[in-house]
Amino acid sequence: MSKAAELAALIGSQTAQSNRNLVINGAMQVSQRGDVTGITSTSYGGPDRFQLGLGSAGTWTAAQSTDAPVGFSNSYKLDCTTADASLGGTDLLVFQQAIEGQNLQHIKKGTSSAESVTVSFYVKSNKTGTYIAELFDTDNSRQISQAYTISSANTWEKKTLTYAGDTSGALDNDNAASFYFVCWLAAGSTYSSGTLSTTWTSQTAANRAVGQVNLADSTDNEWHITGVQLEIGEVATPFEHRSFADELARCQRYYQIGAFLAGSGNSSNFRTTVSFSTPMRSQPTLSTPSDAFKVTDGYASEYASTDANPAWVTYFEHQGGVVGTSNHASVSGDARRGTMHANNVSGVVAVDNLEMDSEL
Repeated sequence: MSKAAELAALIGSQTAQSNRNLVINGAMQVSQRGDVTGITSTSYGGPDRFQLGLGSAGTWTAAQSTDAPVGFSNSYKLDCTTADASLGGTDLLVFQQAIEGQNLQHIKKGTSSAESVTVSFYVKSNKTGTYIAELFDTDNSRQISQAYTISSANTWEKKTLTYAGDTSGALDNDNAASFYFVCWLAAGSTYSSGTLSTTWTSQTAANRAVGQVNLADSTDNEWHITGVQLEIGEVATPFEHRSFADELARCQRYYQIGAFLAGSGNSSNFRTTVSFSTPMRSQPTLSTPSDAFKVTDGYASEYASTDANPAWVTYFEHQGGVVGTSNHASVSGDARRGTMHANNVSGVVAVDNLEMDSEL
C-alpha cells in the first residue's frame, strides 16, 4: 500500500491515527508468562492477553515466536503436541481476546448508528484450508462469523475481514468482558453443523464455526498469528504499532508479576508489600510459587524461619497492591527488617515472583 493509499485509508475510516486498535498486544511483544507447554484446557500462555480456549481437542504449546512477517518481531505460535484427528461433538480449539465493555462504547452497538468494524491480521500455518474468525457479544449472546482461507502452507498471509454494525444489543459500560475476537482452529459438530452466521444473530452454537478445518488432527500442525487489529470502519488501516512500554502497561492491567520486597517482622509474623506496576482491572487472584517461603533477617543476613503458606491480601482494592503476612517465629527480634522470598535456593537470597491475575 502506498503512502497516499495509507492516508486515504485513515481518512476513509474516520478514525484517529492513534488508539484505534481495540486489541491489546496485537504485535505479540509482551509475554509475561512465557511459553507454556502441555496445555489441555482453556488457559493463557505465550503472548499476553490472548487466551487459548480448549475443550478436548489435543495438547498444545503456546509460545512467543520470532517468526514474523516484515515489520513485526514476534508472533503467537501454537504447536500441536498430541493430536485429535476425530473431534467429538463439543470439542473445540479457539484463540481469543476478550474486551471490556467500557472500551467499546464508541462502536455504538445496539443503536441505529452502530459502526462497522474491521479485523486484520497476519497468519501462517502448514494446515491450509478454511478458518473462521468470529465476533461474539457476551452481554447479549450475539454472534457474527466470517470465513477466510490459508492458501499457501508455511507462508505469511494478511487477512482482512469487515463486520457490519449491530443495531441490536448494547454493550455494558463496565470493566467486564463484553466482546470477544475469536479465531476458530478446531470445531466439533456442536459448533459447525449449521449455517455460518455471516450477519449478526442471536447465538446458535451450530452456526459459529461451519467449515472450520481441524488444526488438531496432526502433531505436525502449527499456527502463527500477529499484527492483530480490530478497528472502527470498513477499511483496514496500517497496523498501529505501540511502544513496548505502552503495550506492557496495557497488559499489566490484567496480569502482572511482582517480586517479594523488604518488610518488617515482630514476635509472631513478618509482612511484605508488593505494589502494582499499574492499576489492575479488578481485585486480582494471587498465585504464589510452589516452594515454601523464607525470611532473611536484614541484620544478620541469614535465613530466620520458613512458612509454606503466607497469607496474601489486596489493599486499596485493585488500585494499590498486595500485602503478604507470613506467620512464624520472630525475625531476630520485634520489628526487625528483612525480605520474604521463595525458598528455592538453599543459602542464597532468591527472589521469586507473585502472580497477580485479573484477566477477563
